[in-house]
Amino acid sequence: MRYIAGIDIGGTKCAVSVGILREEAFLCDILCKERFPTPKDPGQAVEKLVETLRQMLSAHREVTLSAVGISCGSPLDSARGIVQCPPNLPDWDNIAVTAPFERAFGVPAALQNDANACALAEWLWGAGRGSRNMIFLTFGTGLGAGLILDGRLYTGTNDMAGEVGHVRLEEDGPEGYKKAGSFEGFCSGGGIARYAVPIVTEWTAQGKTTDILRAGQDAADITAADVGRAAVAGDPLAVSILEDTGRRLGKGLAMLIDILNPERIVIGSIFLCQEAVLRKPMEEVIAREALFHTRRVCEIVPAGLGEQLGDYAALSVAGNLLRQRGREKAACPGSDEVVLG
Repeated sequence: MRYIAGIDIGGTKCAVSVGILREEAFLCDILCKERFPTPKDPGQAVEKLVETLRQMLSAHREVTLSAVGISCGSPLDSARGIVQCPPNLPDWDNIAVTAPFERAFGVPAALQNDANACALAEWLWGAGRGSRNMIFLTFGTGLGAGLILDGRLYTGTNDMAGEVGHVRLEEDGPEGYKKAGSFEGFCSGGGIARYAVPIVTEWTAQGKTTDILRAGQDAADITAADVGRAAVAGDPLAVSILEDTGRRLGKGLAMLIDILNPERIVIGSIFLCQEAVLRKPMEEVIAREALFHTRRVCEIVPAGLGEQLGDYAALSVAGNLLRQRGREKAACPGSDEVVLG
């Protein structure tokens, strides 16, 4: 049994977790967790993260830390442990985040972007467990992917692999990545809202009603949550909008299935809530667009860690670091290190 720490750095909130890694089955339980608003100054934020973890360890004196995992938005340099001014953290320009934890606690630390961290969590402990080739799609506020290829996280040449939301699916459509008709434009919270606004506006202009609009709400203020709530209640317009989303999801997935030949695609956030509406149109498009031999071996499932996925993401970066080091030790003659997976 080992103890690992997870550091989640977000645009508005940060979280520090300590997990218990049970090596016999490579499972993880969360021992404790603390959250706080992200300080505006990056240096102060890193100091607060280090101090919060130090206080948590002081309160659990039985804990001997083995590794620290850090999850943050892209772009970043995972090899050097540096955050490079992601959109949700505009002041974090070339900020070193792994080194302060290594100095403070004398253990290795690793950094990954949030999509990669979620992919690792689902692969190690969730719906992707047991697979060798897996794709994780965030499908939340935005759309990104984490790629597990041949039993390893694939990050690309400069940590930018998996930016599938930037791919253009249609010549026109809602914007994502400032690109009209992009995968993220159709398949994200913001994209669904932008797609819904003109449809609802035209619908109500014809004198029709829809449960998408709450009492007194203007169509311009529609959110994906409004569409989802109405779809669950059976509103035909909301269901139609999400069916269109499902078709675009299928189109994007068919491309990924043919290019990467995964055995499993795990989808988070909105897919968890709206699978009942999204799955049928998604599968119809995949059946039409993807090759038979690639689609027949690919299973598409909702994230297994559910609402706890974010809690486990940063911890999985630490767990994967120990897993990799265990493999390296096991490959060396005379090593007594345990291989963790």
